[in-house]
Order: sequence, then structure tokens, then C-alpha cells
Amino acid sequence: MEQSTGPSSIPPLQGAAADPAFVPGITGPRPEAAVEPAGPAVSDVADDGAVDVAEDAADEVAVDVAEAAEDAADEVAVDVAEVAEEEAVEDAVPDGPVFEAADRRARIVADGEGVRLSLDEESCDFRWDEIGAVETAAGRFGKRFTVTVHTPDRRWYPIEIDAPARGRITEWESQLDAVLDAYFDENA
Repeated sequence: MEQSTGPSSIPPLQGAAADPAFVPGITGPRPEAAVEPAGPAVSDVADDGAVDVAEDAADEVAVDVAEAAEDAADEVAVDVAEVAEEEAVEDAVPDGPVFEAADRRARIVADGEGVRLSLDEESCDFRWDEIGAVETAAGRFGKRFTVTVHTPDRRWYPIEIDAPARGRITEWESQLDAVLDAYFDENA
């Protein structure tokens, strides 16, 4: 079998291979200089009366736009005040103990409202009346702290958090015990 070598064996580039904007059957845009206006110039048509009417209409539109902008600004100011008030209520410091532990992926928060578990983008919240039991476990050889929330309907939700040091796990257990003693009612 023979192979041909040299420039004669390469076919010429056509279409999209040479021009990424190439679409078969569509012509390119015309140069700007070749485009002429289709009708007479606006200055040839307008007279003094039309100019006055146009100026009056522009003034009325400007007044309407200013009034609408003021109304919108008032509404936004009221909305901002309401949002700031809600955030102040949410950011209020709880009266009792709070437990919080997190690593790069998982997080657990236990406070007066209940227990919140989150892993990556998923999260679940449990009020204290929805919790049947809270179980903790430390990894035997590692730095993994496991918290499992049990519900009265026999479901459980575990979360594992990697501790920065083994001694941190005992600190977390004592903090979580303080929160459970303060908020969790076993007889509920």
C-alpha cells in the first residue's frame, strides 16, 4: 500500500474548520458603511409643535418615574427594617448551654431549640419533644465522634464528626451532656 506525502495529500480547509462562525447557507453581516437609513431624517419631519409635545411628555414621564422610585424606596426601607428585626431575634444569645461540633463536612448543634444535624448540603432539625434519646460514641482507635439522635417512632439519625484531637472528644461529650441535662426531658 502506498502512502502519499506532501502538500497535495491534505485537502483544503472549508467551513467551520477555518471559521468557527461558519454556518452553511447563512451569509455574514454587511459592512456598517453600506447600511443607509430607510426614511427621511427625524429633524426633517419634526416641527416646533411636535418638539414641545415631546418635551412635555418627557417631563411627565420623569415625574412618574421619580414618584415610583420614592414609593419603591419606602417599601424597601420597611422590608429592610423587618428583616433586621427578624435577624436580631434569631441571633439572640440563648440563656442555657449550647453544644456545637463541626468538621469539614459535618456539623451538630444542640441548644434550647433542639438538635440540628447537617452533612454537606443536607440537614435535619429535631425539637426536644421529637427526640426519644441521644447517644454518643467515640471511635476506639481514631478521632471520630458519633452522635445518634433516636426518635420515638424507632428511627435513628447518626452523624460522625472528625475531632482535631482525641482529647477534644471527651470535651464534646461533657458539653453535650450539659445541654441534654438542661433541655432534654426523659419523661416527655
